[in-house]
Amino acid sequence: MGQFMKQNLNEESDIASTLGVDRSRGSGRGSKLWLVGALVVLAVVMALVFLKDSNSSSAIQYRTQEVQRGELTVIVTATGTLHPTNQVDVSSELSGIIKTVEVDYNSKVKVGQTLAALDTSKLEAQVTQSKAALESARAKVLQAQATVRETRSKLGQLRRVKELSNNKVPSQVEIDAAEAALDRALADVASAKAAVSQSQATLDSNLTDLSKAAIRSPVNGIVLTRSVEPGQTVAATLDPPVLFTLAEDLTKMELIVNVDEADVGHVQEGQKATFTVAAHPNRTFEARIVQARFGSTTTSGVVTYETVLKVDNMDLALRPGMTATADIIVKKIENAVLIPSAALRFTPPIQEEKKPSTGLLGALLPRPPQPATRQREDTSGRKQQHVWTLRGGQLTAVPVTIGSTNGSMTEVVVGEIQPGMAVVTDAVSSAK
Repeated sequence: MGQFMKQNLNEESDIASTLGVDRSRGSGRGSKLWLVGALVVLAVVMALVFLKDSNSSSAIQYRTQEVQRGELTVIVTATGTLHPTNQVDVSSELSGIIKTVEVDYNSKVKVGQTLAALDTSKLEAQVTQSKAALESARAKVLQAQATVRETRSKLGQLRRVKELSNNKVPSQVEIDAAEAALDRALADVASAKAAVSQSQATLDSNLTDLSKAAIRSPVNGIVLTRSVEPGQTVAATLDPPVLFTLAEDLTKMELIVNVDEADVGHVQEGQKATFTVAAHPNRTFEARIVQARFGSTTTSGVVTYETVLKVDNMDLALRPGMTATADIIVKKIENAVLIPSAALRFTPPIQEEKKPSTGLLGALLPRPPQPATRQREDTSGRKQQHVWTLRGGQLTAVPVTIGSTNGSMTEVVVGEIQPGMAVVTDAVSSAK
């Protein structure tokens, strides 16, 4: 047996020498490979420990705000311009030269008061000519009437002669001629009377033009603009120039605002509003909607709708053309449960979500992003969302159905939310 084992050892030594393998050298290389593997495992473990320490080196703190119960006022903001209740542009129906101007800017005027006057020399001459033509027409009427009396007398004389002569003289031709002459005289009278009427109409027209030479105020009000001076020529055309602009009553004004199409569904007649102007930054004025117009206006792709608000301006602090910013109160909700709108925008950080362990590979590889929670709507069309509260230091989602909002606070219609409950509005990381 000993000889057999010795023989086997000699054979293995011969094989090793034949293959060129040194047994002692192979044993050293295996030790090195084992050492390298141990170093790699140690490096991975240290990296995991470092990653865990870095993740745990910061803690997440949550900002909360209490749920309230109170009044929610929903406001629609719009900008616009102040206008007089009734604004009138005054022009001239006649062409001519302005002789005098009786009023100036800010002058208070009454109905019928003369604002300016045209030179009436030509108009007065036309009136005189029309009067002469009328007198001439009336004289022709008298002349025609005299001719009628003359022809009628001749016709009567001829008829008596014929009757006395037992129808012998005059002849029937002479009687017919006399009758025709009478008819012509009567026609001349009618024509002369028509000429009188025509001359009278021409005179009335010239007198009307003469009266219109004085440009008068059609309303009681104030002069906003004056665009005419004495000596200026006025041309009456299809589009005459505006000489004066009058405001009927500045104690009652209109604010015309442009409401965005997203808010116009909430705006209705009778709603109250407040507005401010740059001229009085520390003062708030009151107004009320009197008309919500259906016609739209598109400017740079933005669709707006004009809304008219009635404004009381007894102290005349407001002036036409001022730009105003109005807050229209479209809804007031009493005793509503209110949460901060920021709580609806809060999204829990990924670190707070509990995920199953995936081992070393899952720790090293990044996780895919999680899909956002979709909003749902209940049967009434209201949006259903989630808010988050802290229970035992852990985030807990509470489903809610929201209603109206004013931007900072939102009404909760349905949900396990009570006044005084703290809801999470934001998450802040703080280093330990």
